[in-house]
Amino acid sequence: MSYLVGIDVGGTTSTVAIGNENCEILYVSDQFDTNSAAGPGPLIHAVVEAILKGLESLGGTGDEIAAVCIATPGPATLDGVLLKTPNLKAEYWDRFNIRLALENGLDGRGYHLDVQYIGDGQAAALGEYSVRSGKLTYSAMAAGTDIDPDLQSLFKVIVGTGLGGGEVRDGRVVRGREGRAGHAGHLLLPADAFRYEHDRELKVGNAFSTVESAVSLTALAHQLGYRLELEEWRDHPLNSQPGTVRDKAKRLRELAAAGDTLAQQLFDDQARALGIALLDINYLGDYDMIVIGGGVCDLAPEVRSRYLRLAEESYREHALDGFRNLEHFVFSACGDAAPVIGALANAYHSLEVAE
Repeated sequence: MSYLVGIDVGGTTSTVAIGNENCEILYVSDQFDTNSAAGPGPLIHAVVEAILKGLESLGGTGDEIAAVCIATPGPATLDGVLLKTPNLKAEYWDRFNIRLALENGLDGRGYHLDVQYIGDGQAAALGEYSVRSGKLTYSAMAAGTDIDPDLQSLFKVIVGTGLGGGEVRDGRVVRGREGRAGHAGHLLLPADAFRYEHDRELKVGNAFSTVESAVSLTALAHQLGYRLELEEWRDHPLNSQPGTVRDKAKRLRELAAAGDTLAQQLFDDQARALGIALLDINYLGDYDMIVIGGGVCDLAPEVRSRYLRLAEESYREHALDGFRNLEHFVFSACGDAAPVIGALANAYHSLEVAE
């Protein structure tokens, strides 16, 4: 039996996935602590141990690994050299070759393998594509997901602490000349995508009025803090609760599910801004499918449906006639597992290239 391995390293947690030669995803680990503040050594050790533990649960060993790929947040080079990656302390991680470090970590355990690298946004798009096209079999994909063997292209955005993205075209993930493709969060939005002037004043990277400054947890915290100071919301329950504005922003999903007007307004604004961003993206790509992933997938069903409807309405309101025929946006079929599935899919691809 041959096994292929994908790893997704996040700023907070990491995950390992294992598949077999029949393109079946056999194992997705529980998330484990990245512990990035401790530096690369403990993480590489934890990843190697997680791989071997997963193999052991399947009755396999490291000697049966055929290919490995690791994904991390960008930016990074094509070869896996991290470049001041968000949520990874620059003191330890800037200019660190995580691909080579994992290769050395496995080699130290006696497993001599060429490790591959992919950015996590690109991996999320590839994971989504691989499951939806039937190239990989994933038993835990979202109920009701249709398999489409003719699917050739998609763009996926991941709404989380920030906003990432990735593209698949002609069945292949797009990485770009230097591995930087997919940074949708840094596209610029028009002024009317924001309710208040204050909302446009969140600087992300080197720019204001970006997609990420409207569509992310960071954006929600920025906007919530301002709204709670307005006369309209002075009596809102969040004003009397302890914690930072960011802590309060993390409660917005449950408040929206309970019908809270302020929480619903914030998610409505986010959905409309995202619709404009997805139109910009589709103007360039003309995709078969546009997928929304990340934390918004976990909104309560009614809030989720409203979010999707408003994003689609905003897209069509601003679109040229020839682009209004996009059927609809879809939420991720893979949830939080999309990046690790994409890393696994890229491991399969590396075998195809080698052959």
